[in-house]
Amino acid sequence: MRLSLCNEVLQPLDLARQCAFAKAVGYDGLEIAPFTLSEEPHRLAGAEVAAMRRTMEDHGLAVTGLHWLLVTPQGLSITSPDDAVRSRTRDVIRGLLDLAAGLGARVMVHGSPAQRRPAEGQSQEDAWARARDLFAGLAPEAEARGLTYCLEPLAPPDNVFVQTVAEAARMVEEIGHPAFRTMIDTSAASAHEAEAVSDLVRRWLPTGLIGHVQFNDANRRGPGEGKDRFAGVLRALRETGYGGDIAVEPFIYEPDGQACAARAAGYVRGLMEALDGAP
Repeated sequence: MRLSLCNEVLQPLDLARQCAFAKAVGYDGLEIAPFTLSEEPHRLAGAEVAAMRRTMEDHGLAVTGLHWLLVTPQGLSITSPDDAVRSRTRDVIRGLLDLAAGLGARVMVHGSPAQRRPAEGQSQEDAWARARDLFAGLAPEAEARGLTYCLEPLAPPDNVFVQTVAEAARMVEEIGHPAFRTMIDTSAASAHEAEAVSDLVRRWLPTGLIGHVQFNDANRRGPGEGKDRFAGVLRALRETGYGGDIAVEPFIYEPDGQACAARAAGYVRGLMEALDGAP
């Protein structure tokens, strides 16, 4: 399992300095938030993307995936009753699929809770159908680029649409395409799921519906900075044969992003070493 860091944690460092720092403290890659690259990341030119990839590779890092896909440009929605809004959103995601492929990523993590919230007066059923149709059209395009597109369950109050792994799994099963899956975000799962995260892993990983994992504490800080314990989660991932990446995604940076990132890397690496039985 590769250990990756969500790169917005290291803002305002430029990409080269993000890479140098992440490599120095023990990460194998970065999971990129497109809004950190450009106000219109879906329109980045091929030469720009290739240069970013070279920067990553020159530092010995991989781009493991993209996340926070729809922060920019403004006005996007996967559930909007407005056909023009959904069409524009689809076009942006297609551009981000190209960005991910150009960077050598494996996964697309679809969180972006504000851009999936049903409109006022819109039923959950209508929002579900519109999101499902959009995702169903994108899944083959993700597959063609060698990507797995993961719908991220997110907890309330930040999110009101697809809050649990079971809900996301139902979306995955309705779409029925191998390139479209769900994932486990440990903060959201710890805060909102009925079972422990390690049990959630053991229940869902064998189904083949999980394509990615993010580590963060229920207190929204990094792993090791709260009450959640991650040794059991790592053990469950190994027992169930998880072969993907683990991305560290804190939301609260104290005392700052670099300190938070370094602490998380040391904590998770230490747990991995202990599970390996190192003397």
